[in-house]
Amino acid sequence: MTTVAVGYLHDDPVAEFYDRHPYPPPVAHFDAQTAGEHDSYAERVEHHRVWPERAPDSVTTVLIAGCGTSQAVHHAVRRPSARVVAVDVSAAAVWHTRELATRHGVTNLVAHRLPVERVHELGQRFDHVVCTGVLHHLADPALGLSRLSEVLAPGGALTLMVYARYGRTGVSLLQEYCRRLGITSSEDELADLVATLREIPLGHPLSRLLRESRDFYNDDALADALLNPRERAYSVPETFDLLAHAGLRFGRWVHQAPYLPGCGSVGETPHAARIAALPLADQFAAVELFRGTITRHAMVAYAATDPLSGHLDFSDPDLRRWRPIRVPSATVVEERTPPGAAAALLNRAHTCTDLVMFVTVSELEMFRRIDGERSISDLGAEAMPFVERLFRHDLVVIDASGEVRP
Repeated sequence: MTTVAVGYLHDDPVAEFYDRHPYPPPVAHFDAQTAGEHDSYAERVEHHRVWPERAPDSVTTVLIAGCGTSQAVHHAVRRPSARVVAVDVSAAAVWHTRELATRHGVTNLVAHRLPVERVHELGQRFDHVVCTGVLHHLADPALGLSRLSEVLAPGGALTLMVYARYGRTGVSLLQEYCRRLGITSSEDELADLVATLREIPLGHPLSRLLRESRDFYNDDALADALLNPRERAYSVPETFDLLAHAGLRFGRWVHQAPYLPGCGSVGETPHAARIAALPLADQFAAVELFRGTITRHAMVAYAATDPLSGHLDFSDPDLRRWRPIRVPSATVVEERTPPGAAAALLNRAHTCTDLVMFVTVSELEMFRRIDGERSISDLGAEAMPFVERLFRHDLVVIDASGEVRP
């Protein structure tokens, strides 16, 4: 095991906060939560969401930057042949990670107490860097992301999630409310806060999140949401500036349909074509403003000097060889469809209920034939534009690796 110094961690308010309120809430066992995590089909989907052109077994090193209590164990289970390294500023998070790994016999994981800003001290580079829900708690998020960029291996990818500015307006209001009242994260104060939140007016911007988010049903999660000592949120343009400062290139949103003008209700407005004529980053920014409910930006990024990783060009003459793979959360609804539609396709992982793709009888048959093995060519002459629509609606990912499969 690599030895790293913990240095100044003892006086970091965020480290102290997570030592008192471990997040996510620790679990002793995760068998029910990870049912199907050894499913090679699901693992292949997640891989090709990040690397359309790369074979899954080519990823041998993974860094979980800000691992929390269990995230790194999940990744180690999903990629048993990879070497997974986890870091976190919280001693409690690292302890829970090690305990969970030991309890489940996970041997391909090493956890260190180390800030994201010092990952270079590991002396390693990684094919995949995962940093979700962490950068927005750093004193200097730009520095932290730059450090992560520096440890990417050639052809590597970074999966990143930061809080979104506009969809978290209700959270921001309550955070300021708690600051003004001097509310602490003691047991009694949290109980009083929970009781107060029950009286939030239905029209308050937080009311929807109270109904939908698990972060308001556990004391430690509630403390993380409303009482974290350091946090900021980002708009789409601010997110792109953060990536550029770190020498990174945007690849895709993990769920891209909520940001696209051709998907969902925004595509039915008189402004749809006008938004689609904007540069891509400006399209995303406009749709974020139209929706107003996106609470987090989850994306895949690559080194700016690595222009090929993650790139899909649907005008590529070789695309007929690509193999679309249905995502496990895709579902078909055949009841109460509009005239001319045989079914509605939707992704159950979407939180925006308008992200529905209506299909004809022939398109539905084509969709049902997508099994991850058939190429676009195998699906028929009309498959190319249809598969692109499915891709944009997060209903398929693309395997463009050319990997010979058993």
